Formats: sequence, C-alpha cells, structure tokens
Amino acid sequence: MTSLFSKSAWLHLRIPFSFLLMPVFLFALAVSSNVSIQNALIVFICLHIFLYPASNGYNSYFDKDEGSIGGLKNPPKVNTSLYYLALIFDLIALLLASFNVTFLIMILLYGLVSKAYSHPKIRLKKYPLGSWFIAGFFQGAFTFIMAYVGINNANAGSILNVELLIAAFLTSLMLWGSYPMTQIYQHEEDSKRGDITLSYKLGILGTFHFVALVFGLSSLGFVWYFNRYYNLSTVFIYLSVMAPVIIYFSYWYLKTRKNLKAADFDHTMKLNFISASCLNLFFIYLYYN
Repeated sequence: MTSLFSKSAWLHLRIPFSFLLMPVFLFALAVSSNVSIQNALIVFICLHIFLYPASNGYNSYFDKDEGSIGGLKNPPKVNTSLYYLALIFDLIALLLASFNVTFLIMILLYGLVSKAYSHPKIRLKKYPLGSWFIAGFFQGAFTFIMAYVGINNANAGSILNVELLIAAFLTSLMLWGSYPMTQIYQHEEDSKRGDITLSYKLGILGTFHFVALVFGLSSLGFVWYFNRYYNLSTVFIYLSVMAPVIIYFSYWYLKTRKNLKAADFDHTMKLNFISASCLNLFFIYLYYN
C-alpha cells in the first residue's frame, strides 16, 4: 500500500491539470435551471479530483512517456503503483456518482472510453481522426451532459432539449478545435510508439491552421448561441474575455513560423492556461448573471 503513495504515482495523476477541463463543468453549471449546491460540489469533486486524474494516470501508465506530457514537463518513470492508484480513483468517482443512476452510468462509460484510448489492445490514440473525434466528443458534449445531469440530479429524458443539445455540441466543437494543439509538441514521442495523431498528420503549421479554423467556427457558434438564448451584451462580454486567447495564439503562431521549435511544451501549456482561465471566468459570470 505504501507504494500507492509514491511521489511518481501522484505526479502522474496530474490533478492540477483538471483546471484546463473546468470550463465544461462551469458551462453546464451556468445553463442549469435546478442547481443543487451539494450535487454541484459532488460532481465537481467526482470529475476534477478523481475521474480526470484517474484517466491521466491510466494513460500515463500505458504511454510511459519520456518527454513532456500535459501538466508535466519532466514526467518521472511510471510503475505498477500508478495503475492501481488510477483504478482506486476510478472507483471513488463511481461511488461519488452513485446518487444518480444516469450520472453513474455516464461516469462508467467515460472511464471505459478513456481506458480504450491508451490500452495497448485497443489504443484509440493511434487512429488520428478517430481519437480526435472521440476525445472531443467525450471531453466535450458527453461531459457537458454528464455534468448537467449530476448538477441537476436529472434523468436521461431531461437532456432532450434543443438549447441544451446545442450547448453540448458547441462544447465538443470547442474541444475539437483545441485538441490537436495539445499534441503539437509530442510528434516525435508519439511517432516512436506508432501513435499517428491528427496533429502529426497536419504538421506543426497545419495544426495551427486547423485549430484557427475550427476555433473560429466554434466562436461563431457561441456568438449565435449567446445572442439567441441570452442577449447581445453577453456576446460582447464573451468576445472581450476571449481576446487574450486570440492575441496569444497569434503571437505564438507568428513566432513558430520563424522557428518551428517554438511549438513546444511551454507555449502549449501557456495557451491552454490562458484559454481555460478566460473560459472559466466567462462561465462563472454567466452563472451569476
């Protein structure tokens, strides 16, 4: 049992990295009409403290990366204690989710898909388009609906709502736009294992162009959504809050055009942090207004 508390195992859970996925939860919270503070807290802890770290740890165990990974610039070597710690975190997430059957089933499905992403017998990660679509769908629309169900203690039928489904789709579109950027500094590491990611297929500059295109489409979608279901002032606030993301992305793109080595871990993490921070602030505003 002592080995389960090794520094290496806990580092690979990358709990602080959950901050980057927080916008999905906050968006679901913002559009919720029957919020239970207790349920919202349980859902937050279930997702960000246990489910996401369990997925991180499980993926790290099978990837055995030697180079930088999301949230860890210099990852330590993995051992079997990480595998069991990740499973324990998965189990705790399931126990926390047991207050709502639909939420529990969705937590279980998310955990299974995240394992299929990296397990050597399935390894969805090696399929560029498939892994991109699945990661964007499950970390986006699926998690948005999952969080909404848990926060509102709702049943499966409650998600058959046009406004809610549009919001869920936009969440995935946002993730489909940003996901290849998280792979841009791992081309060499991924190709060694035979994982031909979408970013690898697109190339470094191609990844920038693809992300700019899909991010632009998702931004237009959010502008339409907030204008349709909220008001014009919400649109302007959304665009203003997202301005730092566009500024930093443009700066990094121009820097990378001059030197492809600028497409590295540090710049990727800065963009992710700026983007998550801006979105978190906006969805908190949306919740209170």
